[in-house]
Amino acid sequence: MTSSLSTPGRWRRFACMMYESVLLFGVIFTASYLFDTLTQSRSGLDLRYGRQLVLFLALGVYFILSWRRLGQTLPMKTWNIRLVDIYGRIPALHMLVLRYMLIWPLPLLGALLIKQLSTYTGYASTDLLIVFTPFLNFIWTWFDTDQQFLHDRLSKTRLIDARPARRATPAA
Repeated sequence: MTSSLSTPGRWRRFACMMYESVLLFGVIFTASYLFDTLTQSRSGLDLRYGRQLVLFLALGVYFILSWRRLGQTLPMKTWNIRLVDIYGRIPALHMLVLRYMLIWPLPLLGALLIKQLSTYTGYASTDLLIVFTPFLNFIWTWFDTDQQFLHDRLSKTRLIDARPARRATPAA
C-alpha cells in the first residue's frame, strides 16, 4: 500500500515521461522488427496503417500489463509514482484500457495541427514540432484542483506519490 495519496509534481511526472520514452524505443523497435519480419516490408511506409495499429497495440500491451501488475512501469517505479483508482487500489482492467485510449486524443490533435501548420507555411521543418505534442496532456493539470491529467479524471484513475513514508527518528 502507498503511504500517501498526494499527487506527484509536474516535474517528476515530466522526468518519468522522459525516462519512459527511452524505454518505449525498445518496445517500438521490437514491435517494428517483428512486423517487418513477418510482413517482409522493406520500408516504414509499406503497410503504414497496419504498422501503426501494431505499434498502438504493442504500446497498449506494455502499459496495461505494467499498470495492471503493480500500478507502475519501470520509470514510474524509479520516480516513485503509482497509478491507482479513486480508492487507492490498482485499477481494474477496463479502467486501464480506457485510460490508455484517452491518453491519445490531445497529442494526436496536436500532431494534426502541426501537420496543418506545416502545409500552410510550406516549411517541412515545422513537422519537428511534433515532439512536443505528448506534453499537451499536461495542459489540463493546470486547471485541475488535484493537478491530475484529464485522462485520469475521465477514467477514474490517478497518479500518486509512492515514496515510502519517512520514519520519525527519536531526537538524541
